[in-house]
Amino acid sequence: MRSKKFLRAEQLGLVFDVPGLIAGVDEAGRGPLAGPVVAAAVILDDLRPIKGLHDSKQLTALARERLYVEIHAKALCFSIAQASVEEIDALNILQATLLAMRRAVEGLRLRPNKVLIDGNRLPVLKIAAEAIVRGDAKVKAISAASILAKVYRDRLCQQLHLQHPQYGFDGHKGYPTPAHLAALKAHGVCPHHRRSFAPVRALL
Repeated sequence: MRSKKFLRAEQLGLVFDVPGLIAGVDEAGRGPLAGPVVAAAVILDDLRPIKGLHDSKQLTALARERLYVEIHAKALCFSIAQASVEEIDALNILQATLLAMRRAVEGLRLRPNKVLIDGNRLPVLKIAAEAIVRGDAKVKAISAASILAKVYRDRLCQQLHLQHPQYGFDGHKGYPTPAHLAALKAHGVCPHHRRSFAPVRALL
C-alpha cells in the first residue's frame, strides 16, 4: 500500500515540463444563444492510441460519449475550462472563447512544448502555439479536445434543461433553432441566455 506521502501531481497542484509534448485545443459553444463556451486541452499518449478520433461534429452522440470516456482513460493529461455567460456578454464571444482556451491550457498538469489550436486565432499563452484551420479534422489531439469540449458542454445543457425545461436545452443545446426562438418568445429570457446576442437582446 502506498504511503500517504506519495500523492498524485494533480492533488498537489504541480505542473511538470516534459520535452516534446504537444497539446491540442478546441472549443464548443460559440454559436448558441445560451450557456457558457467550453474549451478543452488534451495531450495524447502515443503509447496508448485512441481509434476513431475525428471532428466531434462528424461523430454521433454515442461515438462522442464512448471516446470521451476513452480520452479520459488514455490521455497523458487533459483540462476542460469555460467562460461564463457573464464573461461572454462583457468581453464578446471571440474574447471569451480565447479566455476559455487559455484557461484550459493553463489547467494542464503537464506543460507542453507547443499548443495546436483549432481555428485562426490564438489566445495569449506563455507557450509556443499555432492556429490550424480545420485542425479538429487534421490533428488527433485537437480532435480529442473537440470531443471533450462538446460532450462536456452537452452535459451542461442537460443540466440547464432540468432547471428550465420550457426551453428545450436538451435538444438544441442553446443554438438558435426555430424551437428555441419560439420558446424565447413564449417564455422570455432566462439567466443563462447571452444578452449580447441579437435574438436575445431583441427580447429584453
